[in-house]
Amino acid sequence: MPIATPYLVPVARIRRKLVAFGMLTVLALTIGLPGWTVAALASISLAIPAVAALAGGRAMLRELLRPPGRPTGDRAVPPFAEQLAHPAYGGRSPSTE
Repeated sequence: MPIATPYLVPVARIRRKLVAFGMLTVLALTIGLPGWTVAALASISLAIPAVAALAGGRAMLRELLRPPGRPTGDRAVPPFAEQLAHPAYGGRSPSTE
Protein backbone atom coordinates (compact mmCIF):
# COMPACT_ATOMS: atom_id res chain seq x y z
CA MET A 1 0.00 0.00 0.00
CA PRO A 2 1.57 3.32 -1.02
CA ILE A 3 2.33 5.92 1.58
CA ALA A 4 0.02 8.93 1.40
CA THR A 5 1.63 12.15 0.25
CA PRO A 6 0.16 15.63 0.64
CA TYR A 7 1.32 16.58 -2.88
CA LEU A 8 -0.62 16.10 -6.09
CA VAL A 9 2.37 14.47 -7.82
CA PRO A 10 4.74 12.24 -5.82
CA VAL A 11 8.12 13.84 -5.16
CA ALA A 12 9.92 10.67 -6.27
CA ARG A 13 8.41 11.02 -9.75
CA ILE A 14 9.44 14.67 -9.96
CA ARG A 15 12.93 13.76 -8.77
CA ARG A 16 13.24 11.09 -11.50
CA LYS A 17 12.21 13.60 -14.15
CA LEU A 18 14.68 16.17 -12.82
CA VAL A 19 17.52 13.65 -12.99
CA ALA A 20 16.44 12.48 -16.47
CA PHE A 21 16.34 16.00 -17.91
CA GLY A 22 19.65 16.84 -16.25
CA MET A 23 21.27 13.77 -17.78
CA LEU A 24 19.74 14.54 -21.19
CA THR A 25 21.12 18.07 -20.98
CA VAL A 26 24.64 16.82 -20.26
CA LEU A 27 24.33 14.21 -23.03
CA ALA A 28 23.10 16.79 -25.55
CA LEU A 29 25.97 19.09 -24.64
CA THR A 30 28.49 16.26 -24.86
CA ILE A 31 27.45 14.92 -28.26
CA GLY A 32 27.12 18.39 -29.74
CA LEU A 33 23.42 18.80 -30.41
CA PRO A 34 22.26 22.25 -31.56
CA GLY A 35 22.37 25.05 -29.01
CA TRP A 36 18.61 25.49 -28.93
CA THR A 37 18.19 21.84 -27.94
CA VAL A 38 20.67 22.17 -25.08
CA ALA A 39 19.03 25.42 -24.01
CA ALA A 40 15.56 23.86 -24.04
CA LEU A 41 16.69 20.87 -21.97
CA ALA A 42 18.58 23.10 -19.53
CA SER A 43 15.61 25.43 -19.11
CA ILE A 44 13.33 22.46 -18.36
CA SER A 45 15.90 21.18 -15.84
CA LEU A 46 15.86 24.56 -14.12
CA ALA A 47 12.08 24.95 -14.34
CA ILE A 48 11.30 21.65 -12.58
CA PRO A 49 12.52 22.80 -9.13
CA ALA A 50 10.97 26.23 -9.64
CA VAL A 51 7.55 24.77 -10.43
CA ALA A 52 7.87 22.30 -7.55
CA ALA A 53 8.56 25.22 -5.20
CA LEU A 54 5.53 27.08 -6.52
CA ALA A 55 3.28 24.02 -6.21
CA GLY A 56 4.41 22.72 -2.84
CA GLY A 57 6.38 25.50 -1.22
CA ARG A 58 9.72 25.25 0.52
CA ALA A 59 8.91 21.86 2.02
CA MET A 60 8.43 20.25 -1.38
CA LEU A 61 11.53 21.90 -2.81
CA ARG A 62 13.60 20.74 0.16
CA GLU A 63 12.23 17.21 -0.19
CA LEU A 64 12.92 17.25 -3.94
CA LEU A 65 16.53 18.40 -3.70
CA ARG A 66 17.48 16.39 -0.61
CA PRO A 67 18.50 12.82 -1.42
CA PRO A 68 16.04 10.19 -0.21
CA GLY A 69 16.93 8.60 3.11
CA ARG A 70 17.01 4.98 4.08
CA PRO A 71 13.64 3.44 4.90
CA THR A 72 12.79 3.04 8.55
CA GLY A 73 10.28 0.98 10.46
CA ASP A 74 8.49 -1.92 8.79
CA ARG A 75 9.93 -1.16 5.36
CA ALA A 76 13.55 -1.15 6.54
CA VAL A 77 15.78 -3.87 5.16
CA PRO A 78 17.62 -5.75 7.92
CA PRO A 79 21.41 -6.01 7.77
CA PHE A 80 22.78 -8.79 5.58
CA ALA A 81 23.86 -10.96 8.52
CA GLU A 82 20.33 -10.89 9.93
CA GLN A 83 18.90 -11.86 6.53
CA LEU A 84 21.19 -14.89 6.38
CA ALA A 85 20.29 -15.88 9.93
CA HIS A 86 16.58 -15.90 9.08
CA PRO A 87 15.01 -19.39 9.22
CA ALA A 88 13.80 -19.03 5.64
CA TYR A 89 17.45 -19.12 4.56
CA GLY A 90 18.20 -22.11 6.76
CA GLY A 91 20.52 -20.11 8.98
CA ARG A 92 20.69 -19.86 12.71
CA SER A 93 20.73 -16.57 14.46
CA PRO A 94 23.90 -15.87 16.46
CA SER A 95 21.82 -15.39 19.61
CA THR A 96 20.43 -18.97 19.50
CA GLU A 97 23.79 -20.73 19.12
